[in-house]
Amino acid sequence: MIGRLLRKADFERTLAMPPLSRSAHFAVHYLHACPSTPKAGRREAAAGNLCTGHAPQASETVDNLVFGHWLGHVLPKRHAPRSVTRNMLRRQVRAAMLRQQSGLRPGLWLVRLRQGFPAAHYPSADSAALRSAAAAELDQLLARACR
Repeated sequence: MIGRLLRKADFERTLAMPPLSRSAHFAVHYLHACPSTPKAGRREAAAGNLCTGHAPQASETVDNLVFGHWLGHVLPKRHAPRSVTRNMLRRQVRAAMLRQQSGLRPGLWLVRLRQGFPAAHYPSADSAALRSAAAAELDQLLARACR
């Protein structure tokens, strides 16, 4: 199972890393970390008043251990102006990540669209040719990131 990057801080931390792999249209950024936790809000502060009884104390902390994969994607409108294309690319990124998951290191993964696909070659916003081209490029990109 692959988690999703949701917080701006996670995107910023991962984008601050140099690209691990690049292709003609995409770049992959990687950070060996877990997603950030939200700051304590009102609900969590109120929960601090609750008593959990005599809960057992853990001897080791697991805060610094990284388990699992978290995926984010940045698909700007300037490179994919139609929402149909952006949604198709999101699905292709998730599918490629699932196919390559066994070879990828655990941590935060971010796929960024660097350049749009030329409309002259792919006139339809969600054609089979565009889907297969994006899937093939993403598979190659993530396979290079596995090394």
